[in-house]
Amino acid sequence: MSLVITEIKSFTGIITLNNPSKLNALCKELINDLIAALNQMKERQLRCVILRAPAGSKVFSAGHDISELPKGSRDPLSYEDPLRRGIRAIQSFPTPVIAMVEGSVWGGAFELVMSCDMIYAAEGSTFAMTPANLGVAYDIVGIHNLIRDCSLHVIKEMVFTARSVSAERALQTGIVNRIAPAAELEAVVMEIAELISVKAPLSITLIKEELRVLNEANPLTPDEFERLQYMRRVVYDSDDAKEGIAAFVEKRKPVFNGR
Repeated sequence: MSLVITEIKSFTGIITLNNPSKLNALCKELINDLIAALNQMKERQLRCVILRAPAGSKVFSAGHDISELPKGSRDPLSYEDPLRRGIRAIQSFPTPVIAMVEGSVWGGAFELVMSCDMIYAAEGSTFAMTPANLGVAYDIVGIHNLIRDCSLHVIKEMVFTARSVSAERALQTGIVNRIAPAAELEAVVMEIAELISVKAPLSITLIKEELRVLNEANPLTPDEFERLQYMRRVVYDSDDAKEGIAAFVEKRKPVFNGR
């Protein structure tokens, strides 16, 4: 597991994203390492897991590794995409996963963080949801993961503008549980993890799964699903999608034409 660092303190596991050269972009290798670390911690029956970046990070994660997105005419976020697999691993982990955020969180990393059971952030951290900057056809499950844990109006603003939200506003709108000075964040999160770790683990596992299942109990008809998938295909086959990725690679502002 070269792109994550693992540590165990009593009944708490700590997973640190560790690919600074790529700003912890969620590439296939990093996600595979994250899933392997979670599986090891599951085998050890740990009662809480903390997901973090190295202390002092300016970027928690830059989001989906853009270089791994398909170049066109193929779903950019299929069921087996690394991001999708990583999020499912967090959601299905039997005990609570706490995101400890320091620095900026971008795009798919925001969904990854939102899929954790609790989020604690350092003062000065920011959150942004950026598919509209790239012309990306974000997937149905991903959007559902965002709106189930936050106000619909707030998510719409974040997605439509792609602007960053401060930790302070994230606290006000229910995105994060608590913010703390960066120097105190680890102690705050460890205190919560230790409190969870002395509670009844079987009870917590059951309740986490009940909350997950009940929160996802939103019926979607086959017709509605197919219509949304058709709309997604229009987006990822569009000139705008090609322009968005090209502009990102070329480090320039994209010019979208709606085609």
